[in-house]
Amino acid sequence: VDNALEFAHRGVFFHQGQCCVAASRLFVEESIYDEFVKRSVELAKKYVLGNPLTPGVSQGPQIDKEQYDKILDLIESGKKEGAKLECGGGPWGNKGYFIQPTVFSNVTDEMRIAKEEIFGPVQQIMKFKSLDDVIKRANNTHYGLAAGVFTKDLDKAITVSSALQAGMVWVNCYMMMSSQCPFGGYKMSGNGREMGEYGLYEYTEVKTVTMKISQKNS
Repeated sequence: VDNALEFAHRGVFFHQGQCCVAASRLFVEESIYDEFVKRSVELAKKYVLGNPLTPGVSQGPQIDKEQYDKILDLIESGKKEGAKLECGGGPWGNKGYFIQPTVFSNVTDEMRIAKEEIFGPVQQIMKFKSLDDVIKRANNTHYGLAAGVFTKDLDKAITVSSALQAGMVWVNCYMMMSSQCPFGGYKMSGNGREMGEYGLYEYTEVKTVTMKISQKNS
């Protein structure tokens, strides 16, 4: 749980959630769900907001007013649609586009905060019972850039990572990049790949040459 909690927070609160691989949807097994939610909220409440260049500050502002307003609108939609607001949920301070680190529990798959890309410091924690259940729900999205799997069971790690419709899957870690590994997604999460051997192909052109040979092979 400690490792999953650390990477879950790094995945969604990094750069105030303004990251293409932000892990805003969390599926947590029901046996540890309550403990995970409690500890996630405790960690979120420890974040220090302010100038990100100041030592000790862990969260800065959103990039502009448009994004700031969009995030707050999605937070309000979560409240109205029945998600439980565990912490945060509004602006912070009197200056700048700061938003409190926000954690929702009891989120369902049909809520806007579970379906739309938020690009903000908003974490949704959902409960699952079985592997088939979580795989089906995780794949029920228009996007497929990145995913993470946290488990001590190697068989489960292989099963889930193979079944997830995502271009990148990290196991027991998150956002661990390497120049040798292709970066890109499925579905509406972009076209092609960067980095790795597949990234090099993006800089090449394929040519077909067809030649008629008049002399038969001997």
